[in-house]
Parts: sequence; C-alpha cells; structure tokens
Amino acid sequence: MKHKKTNAARILDKLSIKYEMKEYEVDESDLSAVHVAESTGMPMEMVYKTLVVKGDKTGVIMAVIQGDLELNLKALAAVSGNKRVEMVHLKEVFALTGYIRGGCSPLGAKKAYPVYIDKRAEAQARIAVSAGIRGAQLILAPNDLLKATNGIFAAITASSTSLMLSLANDKLTLKTKKPYENS
Repeated sequence: MKHKKTNAARILDKLSIKYEMKEYEVDESDLSAVHVAESTGMPMEMVYKTLVVKGDKTGVIMAVIQGDLELNLKALAAVSGNKRVEMVHLKEVFALTGYIRGGCSPLGAKKAYPVYIDKRAEAQARIAVSAGIRGAQLILAPNDLLKATNGIFAAITASSTSLMLSLANDKLTLKTKKPYENS
C-alpha cells in the first residue's frame, strides 16, 4: 500500500533522516495514543503524543511525551523559560498548527514552534510520532526527531526521582519473579 506523503514526512526526507511510516485503522471514538499502540502492535513505550501548550513568556510550544503519560506543566514551564504553561484549548490547535486532534505532529506545523521531547525517549531505539494525519505514525530514532525539530530533551512527565523509583521497582519485580519462571 502506498503511503500518503505528509508535510512531516517531507521534512524528514529533506533532512535525509531515515524513518518508517506505519498506518493504522482510525477509530474516531478513540484517538488516544494508547489506542494507536494497540492498533499498530507497538509497545506503549515507543508511542509518543504531541501536545500543544502555551507559555506565559514564550507563547506556543510543543511537548512530545510517551502516549500513556501526563505532561508535568511545572517541569515544562521551568525548562522552557516560562513561569507557567497551560494546554492550548482544542479549538485553537488547528488554527495554530494546521493539525487536528489525533494527527498533531511536532514536525511541519504552520510555524516552527519550540519542541520539548520527554527524556524517556532517549532510552528507546525508535519512537513513533504522528505523521501529521490521523491513521499514520512516523517511526524514527529519538535523536533524529530532536534534530528535525531543533528540539530539547527534558524531563517533562515525571521527576527523575519517580523515574528511578519506577526502574528500581521493575528490577525488583524481575528479581522476584525469576525463581518462579522455570516452575
């Protein structure tokens, strides 16, 4: 099946950045990143969503975070040089970016807004972001997305302490379960 070329994909082509476009069936009643992960068979840790946010000093910025996590507005404000940031109302997203809900990409918006990518992305070999239309994801290396967006990696979903505790708990769980795997 021939993929529809999007502005986001054209930007990657122009920069000679390797990517894969993965299409999936759109469910208008569930445009969540969790649904995208389920529909494409990709692990949730790989699927990222793009949120449009407005800072009190910088104006519009984009935050790219793992699809099942929530944006930490205070952390984003701090790294972006704002006192506070707030989510842009859904009605404003199209006018600002040219994208609709479920198809918002950090690449190819109407204007080149600052992009902050959650540092969790650095742990992945590849991540998936919207190709700029519903039903298509661009899969690429996080550093390539960083380069294409002139973005910044930052901890914008949870404190690094929470992340370390989460990783420690995962290791403890693995150690606890290992003796029982063979029985």
